[in-house]
Amino acid sequence: MASVASSPISFAASFLRTKPFPRFLPIRTLRCAPFSSSSSEPIEFDISFAPPKPTPSSPRGNAAFQQLFIPWIVRGEDGKLKVQSQPPAQLIHALADATTQNPKKKVKKKKPQASSSSSSSAVTTSSEPKLSKAARRYYNENIKEPPQRLSKVLAAAGVASRRTSEELIFDGKVTVNGSVCTTPQTRVDPTRDIIYVNGNRVPKKLPPKVYFALNKPKGYICSSGEKETKSVVSLFDEFMASWDKRNPGTPKPRLFTVGRLDVATTGLIIVTNDGDFAQKLSHPSSSLPKEYITTVAGDVHKRHLMAISEGTVVEGVHCVPDSVELMPKQHDIPRARLRIVVHEGRNHEVRELVKNAGLEVYSLKRVRIGGFRLPSDLGNGLGKHVELKQSELKALGWKS
Repeated sequence: MASVASSPISFAASFLRTKPFPRFLPIRTLRCAPFSSSSSEPIEFDISFAPPKPTPSSPRGNAAFQQLFIPWIVRGEDGKLKVQSQPPAQLIHALADATTQNPKKKVKKKKPQASSSSSSSAVTTSSEPKLSKAARRYYNENIKEPPQRLSKVLAAAGVASRRTSEELIFDGKVTVNGSVCTTPQTRVDPTRDIIYVNGNRVPKKLPPKVYFALNKPKGYICSSGEKETKSVVSLFDEFMASWDKRNPGTPKPRLFTVGRLDVATTGLIIVTNDGDFAQKLSHPSSSLPKEYITTVAGDVHKRHLMAISEGTVVEGVHCVPDSVELMPKQHDIPRARLRIVVHEGRNHEVRELVKNAGLEVYSLKRVRIGGFRLPSDLGNGLGKHVELKQSELKALGWKS
């Protein structure tokens, strides 16, 4: 009980100054006696507070359960067993190492696919990295090849030559996405469009581009027709027979020659399946010098060299050689030899130049095209070929 002789307001102020008011306890009841200003009796207040709100009992709140004691029986350095409240240091280090090490994921080895169809399905089902839109846009604009002419795609796929492919298209034997196409200039994408020729599906994956240097023997023609038995392309039969073994699942390339050499001429000729490469090298605008060694019957005088240097008319065009040179005689070759360099490469051009000078050609051999010379290991190996390297393609004037 608290007694005061002053007014209720002064009593409350003095009460709060002397005794702090418990803010966390709500006031439950407040009873006071009747108050009269004229009465001199002390005023009595009966103040009681609500009991604290009961809190749920939990082991955490209880001090007895704040720390759980687990005995560890450890063998000390002296070899005796002892009890301690903490786990041994070796166990703590072992657990730390186990949590920090990343377990290696086992990579399952895929079994080799038996056919090209199964290999293509395996490629589609394998998890490929997802590229962003910017990466796909850069690939489509800078790396991915644009759609090509239908006749060119058929020729690159090894169906037939470009001229024969155009005939197949005109005859209505080619369908694109289920519709007959009769226009060779139609732009198609072999990786997306479905192309059939005579009921056979053209593979989506085109064969890789290959380049060869061949030492053409005498008696072979440069036509790639199937009716020609002694064609230059037939010299690659062994190479084509082993193609599937060396390149499983890849279509075979359709080979053809870059330019031509007549049946009696020997020497260097380029064989490839790249139509753009062949067009670039054989086009007159390339002006690639071609060097020939011709063996003639009889003696060669200065007037013969003058006549060859003045040129002659071939196919209605006056052709002049770049250079003419009489080569020194050799003991094993009794006949005279001439080195003639031309750049136009018209049909029988060198033979016509020698014939116009009054000389007879005994043999003719091409030894150089541009900056690429017939390799020494093919010099005496008629019918042999070697695959060209990137540096040798640049010597031919090709920039891939």
